[in-house]
Amino acid sequence: MSVHVLVLGGTAEARRLAADLAARPGVRVTTSLAGRVARPAALPGEVRTGGFGGPDGLADWLRTHRVDALVDATHPFAGTITANAARAARATGVPAVVLRRPGWRPGPGDRWHDVPSLAGAAEVLPGLGRRVFLSTGRLGLAAFAHLSGLHFVVRSVEPPEPPLPPDIRVILARGPFTAAGERELLRAHRIDVLVTKDSGGEATAAKLTAARDLGLPVVVVRRPPLPEGVAAVPDVAGVLRRLGFGEPAPPGAP
Repeated sequence: MSVHVLVLGGTAEARRLAADLAARPGVRVTTSLAGRVARPAALPGEVRTGGFGGPDGLADWLRTHRVDALVDATHPFAGTITANAARAARATGVPAVVLRRPGWRPGPGDRWHDVPSLAGAAEVLPGLGRRVFLSTGRLGLAAFAHLSGLHFVVRSVEPPEPPLPPDIRVILARGPFTAAGERELLRAHRIDVLVTKDSGGEATAAKLTAARDLGLPVVVVRRPPLPEGVAAVPDVAGVLRRLGFGEPAPPGAP
């Protein structure tokens, strides 16, 4: 008898979870991607791309494809799909787990300014600097489009979606990044202030170290809250235990 697990993916943790599940006999894993990245890397198991049509559509998919467990391993800022997944799981009775890497926390020497949204980040920027390193992804830059007095350096995996700030330079790159490389980038572009979402994890955390080393202020957009009654598990091992699979499979396991 096989077990079917649907992973709402797009993160490094989702990839690791899918690889572990696909290596287990009797486990079928399907990873669902939003389709925002044009050429995603290959994934173990089955892959589907695109939305479900809201919580009702997701609930129908869970029933039709006989899903036994649902894991929401989407980006910490993918609030809509997280809410939809919680509603679909309640409607179908499918056990659900939210996988979220821990958020970043400031350390000694950090000059962080917490804000609740991209709009909040745009509001505080003029008082912090004129040359901005904007590392918040390619979506939502419309929040900064009215700031004509600032120069923005924007880094994202794929070209950002308009509307964009009038004075902007785009860098296309994918992490992980090094602290030395980030310091060089901040110096080369004479950056005064860094803006980032609280994505957590190590792949893009080097910019925070670089900003600390250079004494730069950092505007941190905090994560949206999880739906009421939903708790997150911080790592793949915790998800596997919650689903009853025990510890992660050893490397090279069949």
